[in-house]
Amino acid sequence: MKLMVILLLIIVIKTGNCARILGIFPLPARSHYILGSSLMRGLAEKGHDVTVISPFGETTPCKNGSYKDIILTDFIKVNDKKHFDLFEIDKMDFVTYGLMMNYLGNDNVEKTLSHPNVQKLLKSNEKFDIVIVEQFVNDALKAFSYYYKAPLVLFVTFSSNAWINPLVANPAPPSYIPEQKIDFDHKNFFHRLKNNIIYVFGELNRNLLFFPAQNKIMKKYFPDAPDLDNILYNASLVLLNSHISTNKAVPRVPSMIDIGGFHLKPPKKLPQGLQEFLDNAKEGVVYFSMGSALQSVNLPIEKREALLKVFSRLKEKVLWKWEDDVLPGQPSNVKLEKWLPQQDILAHPNIKAFITHGGLLSLIESVYHGVPILAIPVFGDQVTNAMEATWNGCGRYILYSELNEKKLEESLKDILGNSKYRENMQRRSKIMHDRQNKPIDDADYWIQYVIRHRGATHLRVAGLDLPWYQYLSLDVYLFICSVTFLVFYVIYNSIKFLISFFRKNESKEKVKKH
Repeated sequence: MKLMVILLLIIVIKTGNCARILGIFPLPARSHYILGSSLMRGLAEKGHDVTVISPFGETTPCKNGSYKDIILTDFIKVNDKKHFDLFEIDKMDFVTYGLMMNYLGNDNVEKTLSHPNVQKLLKSNEKFDIVIVEQFVNDALKAFSYYYKAPLVLFVTFSSNAWINPLVANPAPPSYIPEQKIDFDHKNFFHRLKNNIIYVFGELNRNLLFFPAQNKIMKKYFPDAPDLDNILYNASLVLLNSHISTNKAVPRVPSMIDIGGFHLKPPKKLPQGLQEFLDNAKEGVVYFSMGSALQSVNLPIEKREALLKVFSRLKEKVLWKWEDDVLPGQPSNVKLEKWLPQQDILAHPNIKAFITHGGLLSLIESVYHGVPILAIPVFGDQVTNAMEATWNGCGRYILYSELNEKKLEESLKDILGNSKYRENMQRRSKIMHDRQNKPIDDADYWIQYVIRHRGATHLRVAGLDLPWYQYLSLDVYLFICSVTFLVFYVIYNSIKFLISFFRKNESKEKVKKH
């Protein structure tokens, strides 16, 4: 009898904590999906009932809760047809880059909302307690929150940035917080000047071009929804894939929660051939991967040749994620693999350095395992991530456009020969591991918190209630300047009048005397 009571109590507790969660991750990029699915699987393992809209799908069932895929079929095939050389993005100026992101965002949102599987969901009787949307140039998708009358949670695959800060009134002075795609030193005047220009362009672009276009798409599929302006600023919670161990200390409003590192898993045993290669590397191993979106096989010949020449002169072995069967001119100390279990490799004690594109997942995994990096950033947040690691003394970076044999050899030899990089990375690793809770536990707690408090509007900062000119106190500065001008104007004219008055009196006195 007692056992039955205990079991019933457990069922009641589990049911009480179970939430119906809709997650929307429509970007056809594997690295983004890894994070989105890790978050949603983590929530499902907590006992929640989750539904995920994405171009990918899960094959392994969850142990607890429920995980349902709504797959955006053919998204990846369509994306492949529109393929362009990602290594060319670094040549784009910030205006072209911003307009390109507008196009990609509008196209992705249109295809998501028009997809038959999404339309089927919208026409069903499904109910959700909370809606999680990946914040990535897809703001019209926030209308799902309005449609289901559920609190909105935004998930950001990197740290706080210009795409999210204004939506929750998070302070982000361009004097020291860099925009994406910029090599930035906050103590350099010209860097700050450029950063401010890009910041202003970004704000104008989003408010004058991007948001109106997103509003038009949203109204097409949610005709009864209010204007996007009334939905944009209503996020109850923002989950950031960042942590103080990998990112500089910057302001955070109460609704922003750092959960960086939530996707990390305990290292597993490596395949036999790979295990033997790493175990037998007496001088150590340099691991090289450009991530999932960028592929080494697409590197221009001159960049590839620079890498090969430097690698051939290393005493260390090199493990290279190379997406082809053959690498022309492959040195004897280089091992190729089309796919590699990156977290498990970085956990191996013989890994001496990680040459990376600077993606945030790679940076987080490097910090977690204490492996110094040499970053070769190409686009997006990769430049910022590379700068953060360098600023923290955990590695170095070479802008992709400046990559050559001389710079590569000098930087790599410095990282391999100078113990400070590994020591700094080990210190950062301790910071990452020194946490009160597991990041997925924090995500689960705050999502349930928002549900319990019906949107948790008390986390909303007062700045969201002000128009931009009041938020920036421009009306106050204008008033002060106007009053100051008026005071000086009155003083100036009073002095001018008095001088004129006394001069006239002096003239009259002189006339009388004569």
